[in-house]
Amino acid sequence: MDDHQIVDIQKVSGVLDKWNRNPHFLIEVLQDTQEEYHYLPKEVLLEISSQLKTPITQIYHIATFFKGLSLEPRGKYLIQICMGTACHVQGAPKIIDQFERELDVKAGHTTKDLKYSVEAVRCLGCCGLAAVVTVNNDLHGQVTASKVNKILSRYN
Repeated sequence: MDDHQIVDIQKVSGVLDKWNRNPHFLIEVLQDTQEEYHYLPKEVLLEISSQLKTPITQIYHIATFFKGLSLEPRGKYLIQICMGTACHVQGAPKIIDQFERELDVKAGHTTKDLKYSVEAVRCLGCCGLAAVVTVNNDLHGQVTASKVNKILSRYN
């Protein structure tokens, strides 16, 4: 069993019920499941495989293909720093460095307390607001390294 989370089969059943237990909606099932757990635990994937009568290899193929899905625990707050051209020019590398220092975690990883995950992403599509950082669904524009502490203070 996963050390970080106990698998709640009721949650899995609820997600599957929402999508009528239809294997054609496997991606949506995985997205909603990740919303519940902040990642896709092995035990949950095995339960989905069993209930949808879908090979676990097919589920792992999809779970590892899409960057938005994760087999590793993610933090409660997913911090994404845009590294697109406009954001890069506006200091995105310094912003990543500042998040890494403040949270004591490298980009691509999660803090030990599972509170934050930090990711560098290709483009968030908000070039006019460069440099851009998202924290879950919150968008922060015109970010500089000196604004990182203020951003983090909103999520403490």
